[in-house]
Amino acid sequence: MNTALSNPYLWVKALHIIFVASWFAGLFYLPRLFVNLAMVPSDSHAERERLLLMARKLYRFSTLLMVPALAFGLLLWLYFGMGKGPGQIWLHVKLLLVLGVIGYHHVCRKLLREFEALQNRRSHKWFRVFNEVAVLLFAAIVILVVLKPTLG
Repeated sequence: MNTALSNPYLWVKALHIIFVASWFAGLFYLPRLFVNLAMVPSDSHAERERLLLMARKLYRFSTLLMVPALAFGLLLWLYFGMGKGPGQIWLHVKLLLVLGVIGYHHVCRKLLREFEALQNRRSHKWFRVFNEVAVLLFAAIVILVVLKPTLG
């Protein structure tokens, strides 16, 4: 039997990566729905309700993906000792970025509530820029993980 397949560390790491990528997929698409919601004419109730339904479902699903992503990350850190020991500054930076992603996730919920209450005051252009924040956070985390060996 292949020893790599029986290595729990590799399974946890793989599941962490899968759930993080899936969570980010939701965070990439949810603000695109906000762009469309911001562009809906005020008299188009059916279109608005359809987009709100999609946004609500996507937010809930993304939240469900966030939980195991964070849990597997904590397992890697606390149980398997990833990032422990001297010279592990990359982990502190990554944890700050993860806090930023969690904050972004909750800001998305706040924005969704504003759309639900008909209180959105932002333009579709603002949401297009907001959409790029998730991409920048994802890129920063990937770059950090790739550069991890050189950061110490």
